[in-house]
Amino acid sequence: METQLQNEVTFYQDVNVTVTQSRYVTNSKTYAMRNISSVHIFEIVKSKTLPIVMVILGGLMLLSEASRVLGFILLAIGILILVLIKNEFTVRISTNAGEVNSIVSKDRLYVQNIVNALNDAIVFRG
Repeated sequence: METQLQNEVTFYQDVNVTVTQSRYVTNSKTYAMRNISSVHIFEIVKSKTLPIVMVILGGLMLLSEASRVLGFILLAIGILILVLIKNEFTVRISTNAGEVNSIVSKDRLYVQNIVNALNDAIVFRG
């Protein structure tokens, strides 16, 4: 087994992920490359409904003198949430057991690098 690991080609490695010709290792799981049929990047879209409702209610409350302060606070919090909310990206792999999201990050480039490495490993495997 030692000689097999020494001959393994590593396509990507960081603190959380390792992609080699024979395995894909994440924080919580190890996948055999032979079981992965395809891989792609998938965007998880975050709902913006609540902050939009907060902005609308806050704006309406600004029209009434009695609720102006609360309206301003609600409006400000809603806008802040809208600015800070970001979609997440995941490495979605297809195996014989179905599709699985393995690594989730707000950084699209990070996820894309892992997807590229997995595709390289699939091609290398043949």
